[in-house]
Amino acid sequence: MVEGLDRFNRRWKAIPKNARINVRAAMEDAATDIVEEMWSRAPYDDGVLAASIGWTWGEAPAGTLTIGTVGGREYGAMRITIFAGGGDAFYAWFQEFGTQDMPANPFFYPVWRVRRKNVRSRISRAISKAIRES
Repeated sequence: MVEGLDRFNRRWKAIPKNARINVRAAMEDAATDIVEEMWSRAPYDDGVLAASIGWTWGEAPAGTLTIGTVGGREYGAMRITIFAGGGDAFYAWFQEFGTQDMPANPFFYPVWRVRRKNVRSRISRAISKAIRES
């Protein structure tokens, strides 16, 4: 059970539609910035791994490495997922965590660890601004 979930749900339902639009824009901007930094840090042999890094609303493509998702079925429209790998870039896991024969070459989680506080702050500012303007 998440502490404060009931309070959050009550407040969330009270936020007008334009506030949700502003929050969506802030989430998209933050995800784009993170993906761009991951692109710059990804190992680049043929560009397949870097090209596999992206973000989406909702579920990530099957077989990809993900940071995780925020939200659930109730908040499906506000759940963003950043991903890498899958398809021809199946080796994203190997690069990120290494193997018995290869050292790790992390490009994914270190970026998220550095950026997550900024992302939360950015979204909080968008929410506060939208509420003030409502």
